[in-house]
Amino acid sequence: MDFFSVIKERRSCRNFLPEPIEEADIEKILEAASWAPSPLNSQPWEFIVVTNQEVKEKIYAEGERCRKWALEKSGWKWLGSYPLDFLRSTPAIILVVGDPKKTGVDMFMEEGSVGYQAACSAAIQNMHLAATSLGLNSLWFTLFDKKAMREILGIDPGKTPLALVCLGKAGSPPTPTLRKDVKEKTTYIR
Repeated sequence: MDFFSVIKERRSCRNFLPEPIEEADIEKILEAASWAPSPLNSQPWEFIVVTNQEVKEKIYAEGERCRKWALEKSGWKWLGSYPLDFLRSTPAIILVVGDPKKTGVDMFMEEGSVGYQAACSAAIQNMHLAATSLGLNSLWFTLFDKKAMREILGIDPGKTPLALVCLGKAGSPPTPTLRKDVKEKTTYIR
């Protein structure tokens, strides 16, 4: 598949078939993630692959707790009808964990360490593109409390759970989303 086709065909999926993903495909997706750029080539990411149903139920419960909290805090009515059942049915969830100690020179800057987060985001994007190229669907999910996710998955307190990447085959075709014209989002300084 052409690279630009992969980019345009990638969609967020919230309806997964229960069929398992081949371990070889998960390894290809993780390999793609590991080739993302990072400050000082620090490769600040770690991956936890979850296929265990009991653990997925705990992740679902944490997502539900956060969804209800966010609905109350924000007042965003759409959160009231945002189902998280896909966390139970997705065949695989990959948690991307970042290490703040593996950031660039930004650790000395006023705004603080964000380079490791940007690098992990690049790894996550690579995962989504690799999944699409393999005929799989994915979702970037962040509706969880970091402390709770550390406890659920036994993560070192000095590391940051950044995102869950849900993987599987779509139960129904994901809905295409519109994109703004790139000209609306671009400024040239010449």
